[in-house]
Amino acid sequence: MRFAAWLVILTGTFVEADRVQSTQPQSASNFGKPPRNWVSSSAASGSRGTLTIESATGMDHSQRTRRTTLDTRGGAATKTTNVKLRVASSRAVVAPTAAPHPLLHTLKVGFYFALWYALNIVYNILNKKLLNVLPSPVTVGSIQFGVGCFYVLLVWALKLRPAPTLTSQGKAAVQKVGFWHCTGQLASMVSLGAGPVSFTHIVKALEPFFSAVVSALAFGTWMKPQVYATLLPVVGGVGYACLKERSFSWLAFYMAMGSNLAFALRAVLSKVAMSSGANVGTNISSTNVFAMVTLAAFVWSIPMALVTEGRSFGTLWNKALSQQSAADLCKALFVSGMFHYLNNEVMYLALGNVHPVTLAVGNTMKRVIIMVASVMVFQNEITPQAAVGSAIGIAGVLLYSLTKQYYEKLEAKRYDAIKQTRKKR
Repeated sequence: MRFAAWLVILTGTFVEADRVQSTQPQSASNFGKPPRNWVSSSAASGSRGTLTIESATGMDHSQRTRRTTLDTRGGAATKTTNVKLRVASSRAVVAPTAAPHPLLHTLKVGFYFALWYALNIVYNILNKKLLNVLPSPVTVGSIQFGVGCFYVLLVWALKLRPAPTLTSQGKAAVQKVGFWHCTGQLASMVSLGAGPVSFTHIVKALEPFFSAVVSALAFGTWMKPQVYATLLPVVGGVGYACLKERSFSWLAFYMAMGSNLAFALRAVLSKVAMSSGANVGTNISSTNVFAMVTLAAFVWSIPMALVTEGRSFGTLWNKALSQQSAADLCKALFVSGMFHYLNNEVMYLALGNVHPVTLAVGNTMKRVIIMVASVMVFQNEITPQAAVGSAIGIAGVLLYSLTKQYYEKLEAKRYDAIKQTRKKR
């Protein structure tokens, strides 16, 4: 527990605060993306000069550039002045700096990945230990959402990160994504409580399959046949691993599958919101988007917890007190909630510094490491068949990610070539 506390402190110290602030409304196409550093806001021109005012982020109000030229018209030298003013926005932040040294960038990315892995491993272990003592997964998951909300509200209150504002379209999008985020996480919690951590992660390797199916059937987004072919080893490997798994649990299996479906819907709805072009609000960065989704998920989780475990939680809490003190239980709930939130936030920071393919590879390796760590900690026996099936399934996930990104890149190049051809015409 002391190690966990220090890791939380380390994360809070090193996680970059999202300082990008903007007074401009941002469209959903920029959902989670920082605004441009320089935006021309107005321009006035006259017969003997031009005045251009640009809003800047992080500039001193007195900073300006002035250029004087001579305009010789009709033989007379007339002094013409072009003045460019750089006016800081009302919420000024630091101007962009030069690109970091490659070595420093590599070290930063390596630190993010190492921290992401550490947070994820510790969260899964702490979470399973907590559920072993307090078998109330939906309520525990709701409390963990609440801890994440407390953290981000504190960050906004202390102005470590600019608080976002949402339009009606933005609020509607966040509510939808938050519902499926809540459903997926709580289903994962039930699965983790009903079976070993390793078994849940074996089944959750099927998440890309659900994403592909939901995108195709619900939204008509079809991929290349080669991409769908890479899902065969994923489905076959997971099925083979679960066929004679000694720790097999139908509840854990169904909940993990339900979590896959919910997270697939969350991903697809997020993509729809991002590509709609609607005005969603200001200060819409990736970390702020996740924070708002967490707030929405917490609100959705409260009635779910009350309906499913409202009557039994008091009895389960009293039984848990026979094994641990109330202070230890509260500490475990708080720390696990912090790890759940921070491991997702660090993942967003890693995503902002690497190519999506790199993140996909990292996510695949993370799942393997979590499974190995859980087996070492909880001594859950895994049959050779389960190990082989898991290896095939996880390798299939990696192959799917790489193939999908490859064909998306080809499609983007083809689209750019068509645009260039049309411009020439």
